[in-house]
Amino acid sequence: MLSQSRLESLLAHFPNLTIGLVGDLFLDRYLDIEPGVEEISIETDLEAYQVATVRNSPGALGTVINNLAALGVGKLIPVTVIGDDGQAYDLLKELRRLPVDDSLIIQDEHRLTPTYTKPMKQDASGAWRELNRLDLRTRGPLSPATSKLLCQKIADVFDKCDGLIVLDQINETNWGVVNEQTRRTLDQLAVAQPAKLVFVDSRTHLGCFQSGVLKGNRAELVGALKSSATKEVSVEDAAQQLARRTGREVYATLGEDGILVSRPDRTSSRSPAHPVSGPIDIVGAGDSATSGIVASLLSGATDLEAADIANLVASITVQQLGTTGTATPTQVLDRYIEVSRS
Repeated sequence: MLSQSRLESLLAHFPNLTIGLVGDLFLDRYLDIEPGVEEISIETDLEAYQVATVRNSPGALGTVINNLAALGVGKLIPVTVIGDDGQAYDLLKELRRLPVDDSLIIQDEHRLTPTYTKPMKQDASGAWRELNRLDLRTRGPLSPATSKLLCQKIADVFDKCDGLIVLDQINETNWGVVNEQTRRTLDQLAVAQPAKLVFVDSRTHLGCFQSGVLKGNRAELVGALKSSATKEVSVEDAAQQLARRTGREVYATLGEDGILVSRPDRTSSRSPAHPVSGPIDIVGAGDSATSGIVASLLSGATDLEAADIANLVASITVQQLGTTGTATPTQVLDRYIEVSRS
């Protein structure tokens, strides 16, 4: 594992970074139901949950933004498409609390701002639990005009940033910000400026990317090769094949088994995870790992050092229950000292 002085040096460089981000930006809306208060609806004879607090937070691409901001990254420039509605107002209000330049966010009046509404209710033990989530989003592709404008703004941010994160969380093909036209633009930019980091995290479309540093969990990496594989492949084989295709490293996040880094030269290294005690919440752990890897690489870390820092970050965020956690540089350094002594 990297030394403490090396970790401190890398963390100290984070405020100097400008990172661009491309992907679907959601509003995460938490509704905290008042404990011990019950009201029955006269119309339905069902309990009407009494919401005491509404908490808004950027989600999906916004989760990566939250993590990068917490790590102290100096400037974040998202390129995305949201609606022109109340959810957009609340989302932009939250973004403006962060070191975010929102000038490249497209507001399309014909689309809904993607929103995850999460009712939160205390159980008998007093622990907060998420009830059925309510999802709001436009179920269909961007218009050709919006896609064209989006690609122009991606080219703009590529020139302004030190590196670019691409987050593709929409399962349906070509329904999100990261569509066929977007991927083609990203490939062209990556080929034109191969020294600039393009870091890609995609739930179901990793196999569609021909360039960039790819990252995925076991299922995402193996799934990326399903269309071309004649037999089942291991995550190690999948990562190696994808690394040779793109000519760049591939990061496989493997939970308690840590992070595997595969390289085009067929070598690989593994960064171990850090065991944590007590209950955990893995929601957003992959996004926190992405943030740690990218900020570290752009600060001069080796691929394995970046994985080490990502594991430190993720070990902190999974201990934050009922929310998508973040980690500060102080917390990362404290966790490093803790695991070094164990």
